[in-house]
Amino acid sequence: MGAASARAISSHPNAATRQGLERAVAWSRQWSAEFPFCLANHLPMVLVALHRMGASDDRLEAYCHIYHRQNGLAPIPERIGEITRDNWCEFLGQREREGDYRAFFAGEVVTLGATTAALHYLPQLMPGIAASATHAFMRMAYATMTDSNEETGVALAYWAGTYLSLGRSRGLAPSTGDPAQVLAYMYGPQAFRHVEPERDLLWHFMRAVSEKPEFAPVVDLLAIGPETHDRIARYSLALYASTLDFCALHAVTGTHWLRLIAPRTPDAATPLRCFWQAIASLVPKIGFPDLPNADELEAWRRARLPDWPEIYREAVARDDEHDLSLTFSAGEEFKHYGDRLYQYAAAKRLSLI
Repeated sequence: MGAASARAISSHPNAATRQGLERAVAWSRQWSAEFPFCLANHLPMVLVALHRMGASDDRLEAYCHIYHRQNGLAPIPERIGEITRDNWCEFLGQREREGDYRAFFAGEVVTLGATTAALHYLPQLMPGIAASATHAFMRMAYATMTDSNEETGVALAYWAGTYLSLGRSRGLAPSTGDPAQVLAYMYGPQAFRHVEPERDLLWHFMRAVSEKPEFAPVVDLLAIGPETHDRIARYSLALYASTLDFCALHAVTGTHWLRLIAPRTPDAATPLRCFWQAIASLVPKIGFPDLPNADELEAWRRARLPDWPEIYREAVARDDEHDLSLTFSAGEEFKHYGDRLYQYAAAKRLSLI
């Protein structure tokens, strides 16, 4: 069935109208980018994924209420003070300034245009790609994909308010062109076997790893070249397919988001380096896994798998945001790479095989 089937589901007669999607996303925008306690609000992005996988207007509306009820979405924090072009960097990572950042970046998008604003501010935000455990990056990716002015402003505000650097580059010469070797580095230092985050939050774990001196070299280890993105995508897919781990899931979706934001990140090296640093910080959380060999991966590719329309129908019926995010990204990456391992990973996530 392949890529044609993946595209066909989007034109399903029951698929949501553009107006229905826009209404749902506009409704979702009234809520803070996180809900208690500091968990990422996936709703605006998942609505887009649902729409593109064939959900109806009624399903989008129902999902808004389900997600709100299940997660207790919080209102946007009240504004505290003015953020300007001169002081916007002073409050990075201060979640209580979300309302101020939203007002500032909404104005910048109106003044500069969405893409120009993103091109201007993303280079300064990129070292904080771990913001809200990479979900501000996700929101920017979907804002780029949908060419949304409003979502671009919100994504910039989200990224700034939750900014989290895992350690800036020290300009050291890279030691490998293989993304797997960067993650392999994490298996060595004993310090990474004993990580104690402040709370059981993914971004707290990432921050705790980054505070260990042994983590400092990681950001500079990988040499970036024309094949780096594809290598990261292949390795991320193998990692997730073999572990079905929640953290590894974000490696697969994240490589999709990197492709989506490419028009707004002409310097491809920095996003790749910062993203892979973020994934490296999760290796201890994943449990230092052993990857399957090439024969095992090929056997999964050759397995009897449901086609993409069936996978999408099952996903659209699910309420779990990560079921929806992974399935949509896997489908999009399958269209790009044609690797049936994406089909396997999505079907496995949804318990279809």
